[in-house]
Amino acid sequence: MFLEEYFGLKGKVALVTGGSRGIGQRVALDLSQAGAGIAIFTRNGAEQTVKMIEEKGGRAKSFIVDVCDENSVNKGMKELTDEFGSLDIVFNNAGITIHKSVMEATIEDWNRILNTNLIGEVNIAKAAARIMIERKIQGSIINMASMSGSVVNIPQRQTLYNVSKAAVKHLTKCLAIEWAEYGIRVNSVSPGYTMTEMSVVSKEMNDAWLNLIPVKRMGQPSEISGVVLMLASGHTGYVNGADILIDGAYSCF
Repeated sequence: MFLEEYFGLKGKVALVTGGSRGIGQRVALDLSQAGAGIAIFTRNGAEQTVKMIEEKGGRAKSFIVDVCDENSVNKGMKELTDEFGSLDIVFNNAGITIHKSVMEATIEDWNRILNTNLIGEVNIAKAAARIMIERKIQGSIINMASMSGSVVNIPQRQTLYNVSKAAVKHLTKCLAIEWAEYGIRVNSVSPGYTMTEMSVVSKEMNDAWLNLIPVKRMGQPSEISGVVLMLASGHTGYVNGADILIDGAYSCF
């Protein structure tokens, strides 16, 4: 009863972008288990995640949305509200990485990563906040940043990704200030190296990372999801404009 009171989301509607795999999929599953109806935005569908949620008794629907395209996002938001009737929680998770040095990267690479990791999150947050403001919903928007927005990763070269995630952290603070008067909270999570498809590069690279992580292991998607659920809860209402590092103490030195 205590956990339901503090972290239960019964009657709430949550949007997860990039929810077909990895952290996004785990967060979608856990938000559903907490009681929320789940909408998932992806470019190619998330039917497997929907099936997993429905098998556990939850409600979910997948929508084809390109977060980089504002018109696509607005269309998806209308379909979402037509289906679910509301929007209370957003996990703004869709993102990509490009392992190239600045000297190797082209302007097309810069455009691609910034359009997805930054402008995509802006499009989703803006469209979600519009719904929340119009309907007087005191919602929670949780942006996906990264420890790479706070540190410079080694040995790989990924300035493009790092810069995009640093921008997400500051975007989060700015939106928290802009929308505080409407009761909308905007926070971000900054995972470190986490066991997902995105983090499997090579054995040599993974070994190099493990040597640098103080706890000597990579994180699990469930360890990110737990923080997202906390931020989604109405009982963390005073947490606003925060970035929470979840990196096994990597960024402490």
